Amino acid sequence: MVKRCVQRHTGLEFAAKIINTKKLSARDFQKLEREARICRKLQHPNIVRLHDSIQEESFHYLVFDLVTGGELFEDIVAREFYSEADASHCIQQILESVNHCHSNGVVHRDLKPENLILSEKPKSQPENLLLASKTKGAAVKLADFGLAIEVQGDQQAWFGFAGTPGYLSPEVLKKEPYGKPVDIWACGVILYILLVGYPPFWDEDQHRLYAQIKAGAYDYPSPEWDTVTPEAKNLINQMLTVNPAKRIRAEEALKHPWICQRERVASVFHRQETVDCLKKFNARRKLKGAILTTMLVSRNFSIGAKSMVKGSKGESSNDPKVLSKASTDSSTTLEEDDVKDEKKGVDRSSTVIARDTTEDTKVNHVRTGGCVSIRSMASTSDPASSARKSDIVRLTEQILDAINTGDLEMYTKFSDPNLTAFEPEALGNLVEGIQFHRFYFDNFSVLKQSRESNVTILSPHVHLLGPEAASIAYIKVTQTIDKQGNAHTQQSEETRIWHRRDGRWVNVHFHRSNATPAIPFNIKNI
Repeated sequence: MVKRCVQRHTGLEFAAKIINTKKLSARDFQKLEREARICRKLQHPNIVRLHDSIQEESFHYLVFDLVTGGELFEDIVAREFYSEADASHCIQQILESVNHCHSNGVVHRDLKPENLILSEKPKSQPENLLLASKTKGAAVKLADFGLAIEVQGDQQAWFGFAGTPGYLSPEVLKKEPYGKPVDIWACGVILYILLVGYPPFWDEDQHRLYAQIKAGAYDYPSPEWDTVTPEAKNLINQMLTVNPAKRIRAEEALKHPWICQRERVASVFHRQETVDCLKKFNARRKLKGAILTTMLVSRNFSIGAKSMVKGSKGESSNDPKVLSKASTDSSTTLEEDDVKDEKKGVDRSSTVIARDTTEDTKVNHVRTGGCVSIRSMASTSDPASSARKSDIVRLTEQILDAINTGDLEMYTKFSDPNLTAFEPEALGNLVEGIQFHRFYFDNFSVLKQSRESNVTILSPHVHLLGPEAASIAYIKVTQTIDKQGNAHTQQSEETRIWHRRDGRWVNVHFHRSNATPAIPFNIKNI
């Protein structure tokens, strides 16, 4: 977790990354030491600076610059004016940071929008791409060196499968030796997005996506690319060259006319279509990230529940179906660097996705007063996290009560107007908005054929997704009694994503599995 901290004798604010070393394996501890070592030697205005590394008995603290400007891509869509020249200035700052890394023998391996941020500076200065501050002209900073590696010169070697699918280079996907050029490829993808608002490589199917990347199969479709200068396309072509030996270097890219002579070469016309597409791109990657977390939390939760019921070891959480879907998401970081597996012919396109489970809370159900209720079984040492988890539990109780009683007003209060859902009634389709669900509330009296119903929530898991989002996964058991006095029981698995907006939590997505067939019981024999 990351906490804001204050240096007592100066009053200056920093960001402290707190790692619980008790839970780290020997390999994870090596990675932590590598990250700290790399960050210590990188001192550049466009890189988030590591100020201190503090080791205690059970915790390790990395103290960084406090960057509060937010992601670069989020800043762009909030601008009143955005041109090709602005994109040139953005990629220049990114290339400056990459060039500094490469000059110091460091390969980032995970360049993507989430790692580019804007940071705080008195008048203007700029994490994976972060803004230094929310002031106009804030500089871009590169962050998150968790996957970064150290290389000697132009060394090329197999360092393991690592990165984010949409930004992976052909040589990584081909499992060939690689080095600094992988960062330039990712810069080419980022520049393409900066100019039109969508990525050069995209497919819902993992294998087709990777085939596109390995072949370097991208184009410049009309009409959006018609207004982009040839010099900008030329730089992208040199960055997205499949052969890494022929790919442009960071120092060479900084000397490209579109970068160093932008006032003369780059267009200065406002690109509203790019801003509009970038808004959709931002929304999609955030939703995909939430849904992916839902998939993983639901999967692990489901496996755990089956294990408890059957008393077995359960299934592997590295299920290829889950990982295959996960690895198509363009914003999900993958890493697998066990070289021994490579000799065994392991398909690294289904790489395990590491997931930090320290923010999970297991809770148990209790039913009182005819309402759905959930009681926490485990607590966390962080009061703020405990409060947020309690909020998620309480809100889930209320939205389930609204469903159980047919209260559309209450359901709407807790649901985002653009709520998305996967549920059996939609026949496998992703539905958006309240209207689809309104039908069931409008016909609640007709659909509710039982005199009584009882909803039990079994072993929910709450997982915090940062300060403004959370997911909760659970098994819902519904008991009903029909007009003939027969009792019926159904079970389904549900996961809900909550997002806090303007100080209020709303349900933005949920996923419900097919319910098990209703099992009738004769109430007289119970």
